[in-house]
Order: sequence, then structure tokens, then C-alpha cells
Amino acid sequence: MSPLFSYRKELNQVLFEGDSISRKVILNRPEKLNILNYEMVSQMLKNLKAFENDSAVRLVILKGNGNIFCAGGDIVSNFLCVTQGHWSYGEKFYEKQLILDYILATYRKPLISLVDGIVMGGGAGLSMHGRFRIVTENTVFAMPETLIGHFPDLGASHFLSRLPGHFGEYLGLTGARLDGAEMLACGLATHFVLSKDLLALENALQALGSSDTATISEAINNFGQKPTIKDDSAYGRLEVINKCFSKETVEEVLLSLEHEVENRREKWILVAIKSIKSVSPIGLKIALRSIREGRTQNLKQCLVREYTICCNVVRATVSNDALEGARAMMVDKDKKPQWEPSRLELVSKDMVDRCFTGIDDDDDWQFLQLPDRSSMAEVLKPKL
Repeated sequence: MSPLFSYRKELNQVLFEGDSISRKVILNRPEKLNILNYEMVSQMLKNLKAFENDSAVRLVILKGNGNIFCAGGDIVSNFLCVTQGHWSYGEKFYEKQLILDYILATYRKPLISLVDGIVMGGGAGLSMHGRFRIVTENTVFAMPETLIGHFPDLGASHFLSRLPGHFGEYLGLTGARLDGAEMLACGLATHFVLSKDLLALENALQALGSSDTATISEAINNFGQKPTIKDDSAYGRLEVINKCFSKETVEEVLLSLEHEVENRREKWILVAIKSIKSVSPIGLKIALRSIREGRTQNLKQCLVREYTICCNVVRATVSNDALEGARAMMVDKDKKPQWEPSRLELVSKDMVDRCFTGIDDDDDWQFLQLPDRSSMAEVLKPKL
């Protein structure tokens, strides 16, 4: 592991293309899975604000270069900064990401996300809050944060909690992957288009010259497909998922899954059990509570709460699991994280409560301040 963190600035990490009527925001780190860093988020904030205030711009297309959309945020850089004593970098980067996601969710111009390939973590934060979320046969979605001792964030407590039944809890606790057909079926995506047709769709959208959502939707529908989900898809077992993941605690969820597998040894149940038993116990308990609270909160409330949790996680208020998970899975890659606490029953309610509480031993810390978007009430209506 490198002892020093490099702040070397990469060029053209985000491309801004298109004409005066339609603009494209293109994530451009394909060799690094289009993972987001501080500079990329800063560039997008600046340019998206400019596009929003430009009366000539009718719509904005968000996409990734290469065979991927975005695999998340730059966890390694955050890890190196924190281990060198610069934990405030992680908080500032996270704050900027949340502001970007909030602006995208409340954007005054139609925002069309072309989600081709992997979309995880920070990539989901970029794309899942927009009005048009287009997926393909290549799309792979997941929120695997508990795998690295974290929790589903960047608005996940809002968009996961609004999925049918308790499917959001299933995704958030297990980090399960969905394909494009499953995303369309559960509501994470608004349209399914074959990957080979995306360029033609982009050209058609650019030719529209319109910001009317009905007109844009009709143009997308001209390329839309109606895929069927696989027979072994977990979404096809929503009745079982609701039965298990509606339980009050993670321990009860796990016990319910273990009882269920005695009667039906389906692969998705076995994978879910294995995942829950291997990931961060405190990450699981934070995730469940966050998604449950998100079900009764608007997006702004969810983002403010997630920021508070993240600050506690970065500062290791009650556990060092986020750093340990990043070390084991992303830095040293030994894939042998030593979780602390090591078992679900050792994670107390008080420990979880503290992660949802503001930082009171730092006079400079404050709750997340999001920009005033009160004029965007219509945009804030749930899209799932």
C-alpha cells in the first residue's frame, strides 16, 4: 500500500459535449470503471448548474464512456486520506456528492441517464434520482456498501425504500445484483433499450430540441423493449422477500431466511444468507434502519441523515469497519476483513443510535446544508 496519497490531477475525467440545445455529461475514466473522484464531482456541479441556467439548453444526457456507467466513488483515495489523518477530505467529498445528487434530483431540465454496464454506489446516486433512467441488457446494478463496512448511501435510503414491498431491504442488506430487466420490473429504471440502439437514441433525443417530458418519453419509447425477467430472479420471489425482509431486526431477517431455505434451497436465498453472514454487522444494522427511516422521509431528509451517518462512519465513532472493509476489499485485497463488532448480537442499539447522531465533539461540524431548491417541488415528486 502506498504510504502517500497523490493529488495528481487527471485530465478530461468528465467530458461535456453536445450542442447548445442538448448537452452530454460523459464520465471518462473507463480504465478505472468511471469511478467518481472529487474533481469529477466538482466539474459536474459547475457545468450542470451552467446548463440549468442556460435558457437554450433543453435536455441533458448523462452517460459513461466504455462498457460501464459508474462503479461508485473513489474509496481508495478516501481510505488513504483518512489513514493519513485527513478524514475531513472524505467528509467534504461526500458532501459534494450529496449536493450533486440533490441537484440532479431537482433538475429543471429533463435529465436522461443512459445506464449501460455497471452502476453501483455513487453511480446509482448519479442516475437513480433523474426522471429518465434507461438501462440495457448489459446493465448490472448493486448497492454493495455493507461489503466494505459501509451502508447504502447517496440517496439509497430514498430510492430503495420506495421499491415494491421490502425489495429495497433485500438489495441494501445483501448487495444483490440486478440486471436491466429486473431494474425495469422493480421500478429502478424507467425504460429498457438495447445497447446497440443507444447511439441512435442519443441522436434522436438531440434532434428533438424539446424539453417536454411527454415528447422525450415518446422518443425513448420508440426504442424501448419489454424484457422478461429470468425464471430464477429474486424479484420473482417477492412474496418470500417480503416475508423475510419485513422482520424488525437483521437477526430476525437472517433467521427467517434460514428457515425458508429448509423448504426451498433456491440459489438467491443461499447467496443472501452467505452475504449477510460475511459483511459488516454494524453496516447491516445501519443499512436496515436507514432504509426503514427513508420510507417516511423525502429525499432531502434522507440525504441529510445519510451525511450524518457517513461522518460518524468516517470518524469511526463506534466502529472502524469502513476503513477495515476498504483495506481488505479495495487496498490490500486480502478479502479477509476483521469486523468489529464481529457478530450481529454484539451490535447494540446504542451503537447504531450514535451513528445517526450529529458530531458533538467538533465545534466546526454541522449538519448537511443542501441548496435551496424549493421552486422544484414538482420535480421532487417520487419517480419510482
